[in-house]
Amino acid sequence: MRTLYACLLALCLSQAAFAATGLALVHGTGKQTNAANDYWQWGMVNSIRQGLPDSSNYVVINCDFEQYMWDSRAAGCLATQLYDFIQQKNITDLVVITHSNGGNVMRWILSNPTWDSRYPAIINAVRWVNALAPSSKGTPLADAVMQGNVFESAVGWLLGYQNNAVRQQQTSWMAYYNQNWLKGTAGRPALPKGFWNVVGTDVETAIWDSDSYCGGYSLNLGLEVTQAWLNSCSDGFLECSSQEGAGTTWFRDKSRMNGGEPLSHNQSRRQCFGLDVILRNDI
Repeated sequence: MRTLYACLLALCLSQAAFAATGLALVHGTGKQTNAANDYWQWGMVNSIRQGLPDSSNYVVINCDFEQYMWDSRAAGCLATQLYDFIQQKNITDLVVITHSNGGNVMRWILSNPTWDSRYPAIINAVRWVNALAPSSKGTPLADAVMQGNVFESAVGWLLGYQNNAVRQQQTSWMAYYNQNWLKGTAGRPALPKGFWNVVGTDVETAIWDSDSYCGGYSLNLGLEVTQAWLNSCSDGFLECSSQEGAGTTWFRDKSRMNGGEPLSHNQSRRQCFGLDVILRNDI
């Protein structure tokens, strides 16, 4: 279905030379001021943007995603940066790549077009969202962090400590938001644009395996510790059912990654196992 859509889109764009394709990279939980360097890393950013007709038509979002998704510092900040990018670059075909909780903030915009006057223009410009390991149904680890137990030391680098974004990603809280405020989950209205999930299914940290070091061995090791508290299909932070909870599954990691490698939650935002090439070619 994606291939057919892309072919039709290419035909439409060839008939409208004024259309400009853009790329937006939307980080996950955390307060970012230099997400290109600190969250995604420049190798990932520069590889993906080469898929653009004009490689300068990209924006790396820097917002305070330690807040609730609707907060002015979260969705409001995201809307400001997306809207300004669209207007300044005349973007009419926007591919959005999100990671983790960034998918929830983006889904808030797609689900609530009357919340902010800028939302309709953003939604209209979006081609689709590629959601890397989205926390669409939350994670038991957020519940654990809010309870102040040992998970804090294991995933504090990823989640932060008892902030509103962590509180929001508790499983019962996400169930409420999905049922009342967000579109795209089972039994709810569909999102106005495609929301395509890339799902991480496992964590590997064998010290003799160089693949375990991609993205940082110590970060992957922390995720292997937390994975013991999740079900067998998880990326160390999110269970597969959460990652596949909204929109449509594009692919699970092992079916497309080089060597059939899995993607830990850390690796799904990094230049690991050909993920960047898949995202680049998708543009």
